[in-house]
Amino acid sequence: MEQLVISDFKLGIIAGGQLGKMLALAASNWDIKTYILDPDENCPAASCATQFIKGNPHHFDDVYNFGKKVDMITFEIENVNIEALYKLKEEGVKIFPEPETLELIKDKGLQKEFYFKNNIPSASFKVYTNKSEIIQAIELEVLKFPFVQ
Repeated sequence: MEQLVISDFKLGIIAGGQLGKMLALAASNWDIKTYILDPDENCPAASCATQFIKGNPHHFDDVYNFGKKVDMITFEIENVNIEALYKLKEEGVKIFPEPETLELIKDKGLQKEFYFKNNIPSASFKVYTNKSEIIQAIELEVLKFPFVQ
């Protein structure tokens, strides 16, 4: 049978956990080649990706070199080397969500402040700048257990 859709598009997915696997499987419906970057060659997405590349999402060189092999990058985790993503974006690689968005969501305090400023519903929060502020808030019973840090 003749293949009706032919694509040379390469989607780079940083991290190959369950979300990466689901994304790779969905992309295969559109004949999109998927490249996975993950430190574990036995990660869930490795078995269904077009190409698996062993590398650390935290290391600049691993992320940068991976990004040069694909047409677009996305990720299933937030803990990715942001400097490499900015350099790749500067060089014209498409990255979604963009590095600026990733940088915002990596810092939960910034993320919550963004929600507040833009009237996006979210759980109540308070930003503490250090451990002693948290301890003091607990001692003064301003902050009570249970809470999420």
